[in-house]
Amino acid sequence: MKIPNRIQPLVDDGLIDDVLQRLKSGKEADVYTVLCGDKIQCAKVYKEATQRSFKQAVQYQEGRKVRNSRNARAMQKGSKFGRKQQEETWQTAEVEALFRLANAGVRVPQPYLCIDGVLLMELVTDADGAVAPRLSDVTLDEETAIADFNTMIGNIVRMLCAGLVHGDLSEFNVLLDADGPVIIDLPQAVDAAANNHAESMFERDVNNITEYYGQFAPQLLKTRYAKEIWALYEDGKLTPETVLTGLFVEEQHDVDMDSLMDEIITAEDEYYDRQRAAKERDQQYE
Repeated sequence: MKIPNRIQPLVDDGLIDDVLQRLKSGKEADVYTVLCGDKIQCAKVYKEATQRSFKQAVQYQEGRKVRNSRNARAMQKGSKFGRKQQEETWQTAEVEALFRLANAGVRVPQPYLCIDGVLLMELVTDADGAVAPRLSDVTLDEETAIADFNTMIGNIVRMLCAGLVHGDLSEFNVLLDADGPVIIDLPQAVDAAANNHAESMFERDVNNITEYYGQFAPQLLKTRYAKEIWALYEDGKLTPETVLTGLFVEEQHDVDMDSLMDEIITAEDEYYDRQRAAKERDQQYE
């Protein structure tokens, strides 16, 4: 096939020998299979901000650290240089997340390098060596669904223990290879401790995965892993080895309505006393 313009520099530099086919065109990138020496790899070509359809990018970037203070100021001002730096930060976020998660034992594609908005990484394949299908394209029996669901929960826990929340996790960005699910598409991954939206994103991620596997094993729909895992994380008790139950009971506190009404009445009385005192002072000076 014709070599895309963004990939051509990597071909010129000898990093890629040929482009075999385009696998998909997504909301933030186009993905190709490429030949590197005698190995077939995956090249993810990120789209420019004007072409991306991914929404609420600012919400996902909250809490991300920019090492260079000049770059950070430029990004805040929204200058041309700042927008360029923001694009580079968005693109390198996935590379950093992939390396961090691979080191933490999370099943993700192995990243190799990222140059000028092109990420080279492992091509995930099935048992026959073909490109692994997305989870959304497969049908599972109940036993396999439960086993893969437990694997996914384990990977999600490892991600959180590594300080990251996927932020856009669903059956559309999980591949299924010979050994089970592999998580992909991480440019929007958020810092679990620094992003104010991390908890809601985490809950949405877990619920999306639960609903998908729940199609094949309805008993999974009764689990509450999102709440349980996040509560353990906030309490500093979450590790990759933590035994989970899938159960969670919201804390409930009895409200003493009589005491509450007394406090409200007292506050009102104090307010009106201050108002009367202020009016009396004003009348003294008239």
